Amino acid sequence: MISSIPSLEFDASSIGEALLSADELRRMDAYWRACNYLCAGMLYLQANPLMREPLKAEHIKNRLLGHWGSDPGQTFTWVHLNRLINKYDLDLIYLAGPGHGAPATLSNSYLEGVYSEVYPEMSEDAAGMQKFFKQFSFPGGIGSHCTPETPGSIHEGGELGYSLSHGFGAAFDNPNLIVTVVVGDGEAETGPLATSWHSNKFLNPIRDGAVLPVLHLNGYKIANPTILARISPEELESLFRGYGWTPYLVEGDDPTLMHQKMADAMERCVLEIRAIQNHARNAEVAPERPRWPMIILRSPKGWTCPKELDGHRLEGSWRAHQMPILDPVSNPAHLALVESWLLSYRPEELFDEDGRLIAELKAMAPLGSRRISGNPHANGGGLRKPLDLPDFRNYAVKVDQPGQIEVSPTDTLAHFLRDVMRKNMKNFRVFGPDETASNKLQVIYEASGKTWTAEMKPEDADGGDLSTDGRVMEMLSEHTLEGWFEGYVLTGRHGFFSSYEAFVHIIDSMFNQHAKWLEKSKLELRWRAPVSSINLLITSLVWRQDHNGFTHQDPGFLDIVTNKSPEVTRIYLPPDANCLLSVGDHCLRSTDYVNVIVADKALHLQYLDMDAAVKHCTKGIGIWDWASNDDGQDPDVVMACAGDIPTSESLAAVAILRERCPALKIRFVNVVDLFRLMPEREHPHGLSDREFDSLFTTNKPVIFNFHAYASLIHKLTYRRTNHDNFHVRGYKEKGNINTPLELAILNQVDRFNLAIDVIDRVPALQTIGSHTKQWLKDQIIDSVNYANEHGIDRQQIREWKWPSVAI
Repeated sequence: MISSIPSLEFDASSIGEALLSADELRRMDAYWRACNYLCAGMLYLQANPLMREPLKAEHIKNRLLGHWGSDPGQTFTWVHLNRLINKYDLDLIYLAGPGHGAPATLSNSYLEGVYSEVYPEMSEDAAGMQKFFKQFSFPGGIGSHCTPETPGSIHEGGELGYSLSHGFGAAFDNPNLIVTVVVGDGEAETGPLATSWHSNKFLNPIRDGAVLPVLHLNGYKIANPTILARISPEELESLFRGYGWTPYLVEGDDPTLMHQKMADAMERCVLEIRAIQNHARNAEVAPERPRWPMIILRSPKGWTCPKELDGHRLEGSWRAHQMPILDPVSNPAHLALVESWLLSYRPEELFDEDGRLIAELKAMAPLGSRRISGNPHANGGGLRKPLDLPDFRNYAVKVDQPGQIEVSPTDTLAHFLRDVMRKNMKNFRVFGPDETASNKLQVIYEASGKTWTAEMKPEDADGGDLSTDGRVMEMLSEHTLEGWFEGYVLTGRHGFFSSYEAFVHIIDSMFNQHAKWLEKSKLELRWRAPVSSINLLITSLVWRQDHNGFTHQDPGFLDIVTNKSPEVTRIYLPPDANCLLSVGDHCLRSTDYVNVIVADKALHLQYLDMDAAVKHCTKGIGIWDWASNDDGQDPDVVMACAGDIPTSESLAAVAILRERCPALKIRFVNVVDLFRLMPEREHPHGLSDREFDSLFTTNKPVIFNFHAYASLIHKLTYRRTNHDNFHVRGYKEKGNINTPLELAILNQVDRFNLAIDVIDRVPALQTIGSHTKQWLKDQIIDSVNYANEHGIDRQQIREWKWPSVAI
């Protein structure tokens, strides 16, 4: 049981009245003006940072790049959060959903002193402010999103839609943390964001923190009105009440009135959050799902910028979305307007002679780790504790001889993950879109059920595995799950995600964004502590979609992964259960990677005992001597494979060839770590040219049977010595409702086509192998006909085993 949070004292009679004293209102508004001045300065100025001389064209940046529209509403929210952090000693982080809203976070980080602590050259004086302004959206500087370089950020917002799911991921298992997420009203139109409002059905008020969404309705996107800003207040309120939230509206444009309204709404929300948590944590029975509070902040687009420009409305229109005034360098009248705009914040009242924020305002920011931009959860690697992992070897499949027994690899892994869960009940979760059981991972439920705080029915007790304190996160939204997962690891925890192979594409762009975040953090920012890796298990594979058919056949996610930096991505294709256990253990221990593991859930032949599996996975690629007969000599052909079905079909082809062409010297190579194929000069885990040549020879045919699209192997090996002799088989977009062998035949990754390929490629076989080639073609015809007539592969195919005695 989590200890109760101390009750927050608040006089309810003051709600609806002037909550802020005149002096507090004056100081809060001044701090807000300082934030907005810094935001505007970042957009325009490269010199004259404190406006202590008349503004000249040379003080303006040569390229004006950035977004102003959401910044004032965000800084407004931040200032009010600071008040409550100080009043109630809150542990709080902030996520900026509006895509180019970084100036709001940057300005507050600078005023709080965190930015100068992380980047000492950006000092809290006039010289530091000038550098701070110039670097923004400037070559060699920083971008206009809340990039990894931004202290206090765990959400870049380069692609819209993930702020709220990231916020919930941060709140899970962080009982005292409040995550405030400002959701842009343009962002609110995205599918991922719309779905993530349902995250409140998965937040447990006993063990989790809270998420306080602030829907920022400023009315416009780049050039169009936003949908939620143009529906009636009744419809808007009904929408969010229907989502299960309690919305509080803060609306207007007069700063004096808006400060009082926001103080009122924010205080209500914080007290309501604490009341919900205290009630749940002191109750003797599991609480019902609460209706968490949220704020709808309706303020003008580009609030506080000039009202008009050349007769066109500016503040409160789409024209304030990016740079409100585009040509001050070439237009003297517009330069004067920028000057009056900047001076309207009265910087001389906000900063002292040296350019530092005056002491009265500096005292308004929280101290130490309570500063939002300095909160440890926003650099979660510093809070990360390694998992307490059981010995994966204890879950090994007993393999006396290769290719004799069949097990489900993912079921084997699930027993390991179950005990990982049991040993790490506060910092490990498993994620999956309603497919945990489908992917043969259901034994995990023995450790923890599925998180569910919505309505439960009596029949759920019969195999539903629902639990208010469950740790398996299932929702039929890959976007939301991936967002939860990313927010969870970015704040210092660990997880594991499984998905159907064809539909992991749903998170293609989310993977892209996270990989880019990791690359910046890992390679360029020493102050960012390493975070746990994102571990993606891809299963329900292309080669075993007997009834789902063509729609479920797409292994192309691997191509997407190889486009990202090799410093932060890995792809593993373990051929059997013991290799999957070894890979799984390795991935759970790793940091700062996206690990993609491809493993089927169906029954498969097992090849390596645990000792051999560990050695094979450690090398990442290796010769299987028991399947080879080249005896260390120069082979006639190299049979290579990556993936479970390609491995079994390749081994079956080897068995056929060794029986019918006994003089043929075959080297069998299996690939677990796909990036080992790359040269070491291009990838930190790639093989040297000498190692590669020792495996694949320098002038003999290599028949490579691959799980996914053949072009990927050519991409990874195109600079290798023997690349011209690589002949890759892979998925060719051929398939429907097929048996496993029939589907393999359609794509020519089956044993018969592979053996034919060898006969065609090895000169010595092209004459003596002609009879075998005819037999192989007959086998293909018989196999397809049998499958189409009986709906199942032939018995000798289904029950095939690797020969237990030497061939």
